Amino acid sequence: MAIMIKTPQEIEKMRRSGRVLRQVHDAIKPLVVAGATTLDLEIKANEVIASFGAKAAFKGYHGFPAALCTSLNDQVVHGMPSERTVLKDGDILSIDCGVIVDGFYSDAAVTYAIGTPTPQTKRLLAVTQASLEAAIQEAVVGGRLFDISATVQEICEAEGFGVVKEFVGHGIGKAMHEDPQVPNFGTRGKGPRLKAGMVLAIEPMINAGSAEVKVLKDGWTAVTVDGSYSAHFEHTVAITKDGPVVLTR
Repeated sequence: MAIMIKTPQEIEKMRRSGRVLRQVHDAIKPLVVAGATTLDLEIKANEVIASFGAKAAFKGYHGFPAALCTSLNDQVVHGMPSERTVLKDGDILSIDCGVIVDGFYSDAAVTYAIGTPTPQTKRLLAVTQASLEAAIQEAVVGGRLFDISATVQEICEAEGFGVVKEFVGHGIGKAMHEDPQVPNFGTRGKGPRLKAGMVLAIEPMINAGSAEVKVLKDGWTAVTVDGSYSAHFEHTVAITKDGPVVLTR
């Protein structure tokens, strides 16, 4: 495992990439309403990315067709935008996006409730987001990688939710996926020692029910086996001597 250490100048470039990505997410957010299609969100994302002279990191990646991953309800990750997917009250939608600015990647995801969510759905989203925030605080010099992983697992399993094992976070920089993998499960005190200059995409993917997932025939869309809803939150985080810095905030 060769974990790339970024210079302060490289982290600053990644911060610029992260700021563009945040503006993409901010532009999409008002459109995540009942009656909208996931293709509407895709069109808006492409417009904003182009306006900054950036590139969509996902489009064309191993053949993926879109700038956004739009994963609806029981879809965990890698759902594809479509004019046939119309949002309705009670849905949840995970939007994952990455951009490339000046050769550096950023990656972030957020899950929205459409209309009025059930109490369980509200709890799923709140706990998943809280697990990400707590995991970010573990991204400190001298810590261990699986301190991040264990934090997500402990918080989410304590609430009875399933922690997805098949998909994990990752290092990020001049490539979308770099070492190390950042699972959402693990044993505290294990894994590589964290150093200043590492940049990680930390991304809890949490199911309301069973942790089991399967990939559909399209080769991309992963769904929960039991049909339960799934939430996904992600930030790109730099480890610095002064603590974790969220580049996609």
